[in-house]
Amino acid sequence: MYAPKHFEETDPETLRALIRSHSLGTWVTYGGDELSVNHVPFLLHAGSGPHGALVGHVARANPVWRSFSTTMPSIVVFQGAESGITPSWYPSKHAHGKAVPTWNYAVVHAHGVPRAIDDATWLLAHLNELTDTHEAGQALPWKVADAPRDYVDQMIANIVGIEIPLTRLEGKWKVSQNRSAADQLGVVAGLTAKETPRAREMAELVRERPERLA
Repeated sequence: MYAPKHFEETDPETLRALIRSHSLGTWVTYGGDELSVNHVPFLLHAGSGPHGALVGHVARANPVWRSFSTTMPSIVVFQGAESGITPSWYPSKHAHGKAVPTWNYAVVHAHGVPRAIDDATWLLAHLNELTDTHEAGQALPWKVADAPRDYVDQMIANIVGIEIPLTRLEGKWKVSQNRSAADQLGVVAGLTAKETPRAREMAELVRERPERLA
């Protein structure tokens, strides 16, 4: 990933936090003679190895679990906040006109060699963890145990687990660091005025490090 130093994010906890908050990963792997791209909700097990491990599952009918490379690392892309940025928000644009539109975004690329796990006990534990994580905010959280056990067993038989021990995490936070303090403040104001969750999330990234706005 092309990441100039002023956009590079290397703090491990910041990278892990984005994975946890935007957990639908775009999983890119090489198998046979082509790339395969799948979209998988992953959990991050931070204690597994130096960078943690991603765990998820795919449908048994999906050929990826049989075809992915066991020697070439996969890449899982986690897309965080993103928003178009208009130069109309920059005071500098109104002063001299030397500005163009751009796009701000935060993204993590997670690298590692995957393995398939075809084990019913592992899969049941994984589904319980996945469900508990994503149902936590519900007024009446659904539990795997809410479904009949024979139905759960049938569903488990139709999936295969994926574990990716991570060898590298790359982060890119393109959040107006290359603009002047006045232009950054203009971006924050413009995004905040849009009053959408996506814009508010990006506005927070632009202003979260005060030294960038000094």
